[in-house]
Amino acid sequence: MTARRGAALTGTVQVPGDKSISHRALMFGLLTVGETTITGLLEGEDVINTAKVCRALGARVEQTGPGAWTVHGVGVGGLVEPAESLDFGNSGTGCRLMMGVVGAHPIRATFDGDASLRKRPMRRALDPLELFGLTVVSQAEGGRLPITTQGPKDAVPVVYESPVASAQVKSAVLLAGLNAPGVTTVIEKEATRDHTERMLTHFGAEVTVTPHGEHGRRIDLVGQPELKPAPVIVPADPSSAAFPMVAAAIVPGSDVTITGVMMNPLRTGLFTTLVEMGAEIEILNARVESGEDVADLRVRGSKLTGVDVPAHRAPSMIDEYPVLAVAAAFAEGPTRMRGLHELRVKESDRLAAVAAGLAAAGVDHTIEGDDLIVAGNGKVPGGGTVETHMDHRIAMSFLVMGLGTTQPMTVDDTAFIATSFPDFTGLMRGLGADFS
Repeated sequence: MTARRGAALTGTVQVPGDKSISHRALMFGLLTVGETTITGLLEGEDVINTAKVCRALGARVEQTGPGAWTVHGVGVGGLVEPAESLDFGNSGTGCRLMMGVVGAHPIRATFDGDASLRKRPMRRALDPLELFGLTVVSQAEGGRLPITTQGPKDAVPVVYESPVASAQVKSAVLLAGLNAPGVTTVIEKEATRDHTERMLTHFGAEVTVTPHGEHGRRIDLVGQPELKPAPVIVPADPSSAAFPMVAAAIVPGSDVTITGVMMNPLRTGLFTTLVEMGAEIEILNARVESGEDVADLRVRGSKLTGVDVPAHRAPSMIDEYPVLAVAAAFAEGPTRMRGLHELRVKESDRLAAVAAGLAAAGVDHTIEGDDLIVAGNGKVPGGGTVETHMDHRIAMSFLVMGLGTTQPMTVDDTAFIATSFPDFTGLMRGLGADFS
């Protein structure tokens, strides 16, 4: 697909439901006795695969309308052993979190995914789960999928200090802790997105969160609760809102409103950074839904300036760095993004993929250790073709770039956009984007 520079982007849009909340809503429905209703569920391929896995583990999962779903769960400790392997497609979040859900139950399960997911490291989730008593029966080279696990007859609670800032690892441990007696504790040096903790509270679990160090948190969870059904309203995904947000900021004269966007402070790193760069972003109708902060965002074409993005902000915007790099290319002066080591183990090596995309667009940049520096001179030549490496965020980011470059930008594959943002091209065209 090719993106071309055109007129200003205008209009009001609602991006899909948050992927992180959607995965967790289905999993908590599985672990609750009774009916959980979900509205605004992201119906991308990743989340649909999680719904299928919940069915395989004993839940009754039904779609009742667009974005509307019900889950009749089996409760903590009630999972059934799946008859076939659990296929997560492209979803690292779905796979790692479900390893936690399943890992403390006395059942055997095989986890698998597509060619991209089979390349991603899983030991970071399996290592702490083995502390509960999980046995890894088989695994591909390097701790990769397909992986077969056998859960313990009786799980034991753990205290785990995470060596990496990863909400997926933290969540896997907490979800395993649900089926272990006593208190399970996770200590993180850098606070990561806290949707699991919020949803544990929403469903009636006993969770205590306290500060730890300068930027970290300690989470204590009392195991073996009886979770109570609770309705979930899924807010719009800030990681998906990032694309029309940056597009509006870099295309002169644009005026775009994105409705119902999650404003959880542990997810708003891109918003904070764009405002620091000078982006005109107005917060409208701030509110709380299902325990999450939500607002409408009005974004206008802006004159951006390069900034220094601190490493401690990375957990709050880890999925948004590719599109931030696009914004940085259009800014005046250099932007330095620090501490991006986690980007190397996403759907692709995103750091390398972003650098290659910038090169294809004629943007000066350097990588120093785990830092990405984008030169930024306000104008981007474009004219190149970007290899997406089966990564939805790389594809969307460089299509957004093409809306502002002098020459069109082409991406080699858009199929994987469906994993998180099925109508991305339709929504952007509705705002005036020239995609073909």
